[in-house]
Formats: sequence, C-alpha cells, structure tokens
Amino acid sequence: MDLRALWDQHRSADWPKFSSLDEGELMTLDTVISGCATYYFEEQNLDAPRLAMLGDCLDELDTLLPEVPEEAGEYFQRLQTLAGMLLETSRKG
Repeated sequence: MDLRALWDQHRSADWPKFSSLDEGELMTLDTVISGCATYYFEEQNLDAPRLAMLGDCLDELDTLLPEVPEEAGEYFQRLQTLAGMLLETSRKG
C-alpha cells in the first residue's frame, strides 16, 4: 500500500473503542502523526523539526503498541506504519 492510500485509510477510520491508561497519550500521538501527514501532503516533504517530532512519536508508539488492547491494535499498527513511511519518504526526499 502506498503512503497516500494508507493515509486515506487512516483518515477514514473511526477512533477505536477501547479502555487503556495510555488512551490520552495514544490520542496525542495520533494527532501529532496525523498533523505531520497533513503537512507532508501539502508540502511534499517534512522539515527537520517535524522529522524529529515524528521520530519521537514513532519511538513512543513502538513502546506503547505492545500494551494496546487487541480491539485497537489494527488502528495503531496502521498509525505506526504511516509514521514509519512518512519518515522514510521524507528522509529520501
């Protein structure tokens, strides 16, 4: 799946219904990563501060993902893939 298709899929997905102490943090990560994706598709690249922020978000998401309840796993795995693809694509550009 290409980056645009993955982004479109993520944007159309509903926030998963789950209960976790990390829900607020996951919501923040989703918001920041989505903001980076929006910027990327407007500018066709990410600047250095956004790349750093995205890398930090991906590290944090990597740490939290094993604790995400199964019913929300697909949503956050897609978010993780999206963040990784954004980083990779922007670093190449």
